[in-house]
Amino acid sequence: MTRWVDADSLNGLLKPGMTVFVAGATAEPQGILDSLSRNNKCCEGVRFVSVSIPGINSGEFASFSPKASSTAFFATPQNRMNIESDNIDFVPMQYSTIFKYLQDGLPIDVALVQLPPLQNDAVSLGLSADFVPAILEKATLVVAEINERQPTPVDSILVPLEKIDFAIKCDRPVPVVAESKVDEVAQTIGVKVSELINDGDCLQIGIGGIPNAVLDALKQKNDLGIHSGLISDAVMHLAESGNISGRCKTQDREKIVTGTTLGSEELIQWAGRFPDLRIRPVSYTHDIGVLRSLDNLVSVNSAIEVDLFGQVNADMLGGRQWTGPGGAVDMMRGAGLSKGGRSIVALKATASAGKKSKIVSALDMNTAATALRTDVDYVVTEYGARHIRYLPVTERAKALIELAAPEFRVQLSNEWQSMRTKT
Repeated sequence: MTRWVDADSLNGLLKPGMTVFVAGATAEPQGILDSLSRNNKCCEGVRFVSVSIPGINSGEFASFSPKASSTAFFATPQNRMNIESDNIDFVPMQYSTIFKYLQDGLPIDVALVQLPPLQNDAVSLGLSADFVPAILEKATLVVAEINERQPTPVDSILVPLEKIDFAIKCDRPVPVVAESKVDEVAQTIGVKVSELINDGDCLQIGIGGIPNAVLDALKQKNDLGIHSGLISDAVMHLAESGNISGRCKTQDREKIVTGTTLGSEELIQWAGRFPDLRIRPVSYTHDIGVLRSLDNLVSVNSAIEVDLFGQVNADMLGGRQWTGPGGAVDMMRGAGLSKGGRSIVALKATASAGKKSKIVSALDMNTAATALRTDVDYVVTEYGARHIRYLPVTERAKALIELAAPEFRVQLSNEWQSMRTKT
């Protein structure tokens, strides 16, 4: 039977040696976390595990107590400086692997989540179903904030109330994310990516300036579908303008499928009432069988840099963990198996006000590849788009050099020749 309590009364639940899962995205239980940070003695010896999304969740649970620790799958602005310390273990995993690890490989003593108001004897997973189903059946105790302001989407997953051991009433804003600005370069890239997308294609796309630019450039396309790990305001606008219908989808026809929503208050309210939105767990959104069944699946992802072999670095900067692998590679490989599908990596040609090329001869020795050279169909910058999947190594390098800023092309050509010269 569910017990209704206040957040501070839960502090006694945590004991040294416990593993505590904290839901991320819009399911992060902010009130419970505030209470734990104030009463940090209860966190001593506790390991926190969370898929914290950069820009919306802090992921800095190890700061609750000097004797607390955490397992992270993303670096965030809050935990980035400490991610190599003894208190934070960063584990590089794709989304599908994280779900399996949480479901099968990691004992969970306590799960902390935020959910919408009750519906009779059940509660919806709300705006974020991504990883929560992996732990609901296995956690020894499930603690849920029931937030009056968290919408219940029309087609959302319902959980019997009996699965919740402790419930806490709260009334607080659902976390929002400011919409990324689209500058002139991103706009140019967006147009070039849109030229690779056809009417009726099914899209996976992330959030940020370039993804927003791509979606803005698709207003002349029709009958698009969406199957993505997350959606933003830009998807909402495209759906409301009639460009997204899902009529051509070979799975979940006429439905927008996502694991979570990240955006404005307007998006939150829209997601709660839009009848054709399906919020599903990672075990569905990133499942390779589901992805390959979606004809014409187009995966659009950004990157920090791409080397001349076609390897993609999307989560490290200067040899340090900057974000995490996320679900991009799951989607890229799914698109590669989809009939008519393709994966697109879109990035600006330069960084640091034009002083650094993002097309590089080779990834640094202290930088890991997020995606392999075998995962990519198209690379796009403001200088063009190149299909590289079937290109021989030398032709691939030449094609990628053409996507670099002109002032870096000679240097890249020389570096490539030097790398390929046998000694």
